[in-house]
Amino acid sequence: MSHKAGFVSIVGKPNAGKSTLMNSLVGEKMSIVTPKAQTTRHRILGIVNEEDYQIVFSDTPGVIKPAYSLQESMMNFVHGSLVDADIILFVTDINEKYDETDVIEKLQKTDSPVVVLVNKIDKSNEDDVKAKINYWQETLNPTAIFAISALLGHNIQAVFQFVLEHLPVHPPFYEKDELTDKSERFFVSEMVREKIFKLYEKEIPYSTEVIVTSFKEEEQLVRISAEIIVERDSQKNIIIGTGGSMIKKVGTYARQDIEEFLQKKVFLELFVKVISDWRSKKNYLKRFGYEQ
Repeated sequence: MSHKAGFVSIVGKPNAGKSTLMNSLVGEKMSIVTPKAQTTRHRILGIVNEEDYQIVFSDTPGVIKPAYSLQESMMNFVHGSLVDADIILFVTDINEKYDETDVIEKLQKTDSPVVVLVNKIDKSNEDDVKAKINYWQETLNPTAIFAISALLGHNIQAVFQFVLEHLPVHPPFYEKDELTDKSERFFVSEMVREKIFKLYEKEIPYSTEVIVTSFKEEEQLVRISAEIIVERDSQKNIIIGTGGSMIKKVGTYARQDIEEFLQKKVFLELFVKVISDWRSKKNYLKRFGYEQ
């Protein structure tokens, strides 16, 4: 029996629902999900394995016009994912306007099958959905278009089936017991970052990075230390909160998720460190895993 395997890139604008879709397709929480745009910064692989196939889904940062070096690196992850994709899932919010012409041009030129997923149809009506489908049919002439709700799981199985049918015959790219290319440390840092996105307002979440500095597994417990990196002293004070109230909240919520993820008791220590303007400094971006 021939084995199928391939890379499936999920691309689209911030907040289109890419991470929710990825988690739904993979059946595991691989990507953090918050109501704020630009939550995903890395390219995260989620691997689905069965005896006769392996699908490597790739969640990518939202497509934007980069304003600083971090965003440029994020867009490099997006463009890289388009280059090696066997299938491209282009996720678009039913209500969004699309003016990032460079991505549209790349999608028009690619030889890979492009599938347009019109997401969040639960927030729309039948006429608008039909109009949007017609718009994308004319604009991109994709291989297929699906109207979906990633949040409610509507039509997700049909998308999965399409992917399965269009996968190339190929041996597996990863070991069959692998779920992702990322380490436990990476997911721990993402869980802390997710809580920052959910608990803080305005610029704070976008100015922070989380680095796991220590990860020690004991028999009954995992001891984790992590640094929350910010750009200014004023941001450090906001992260910590009055009498340490806010950072305590971040730690409590994050620890609950990390314990569920690692299936072990966790002792989590969080520290806040100021690195001025880190988002524009190539050396720090490299150290934090954004520069190839």
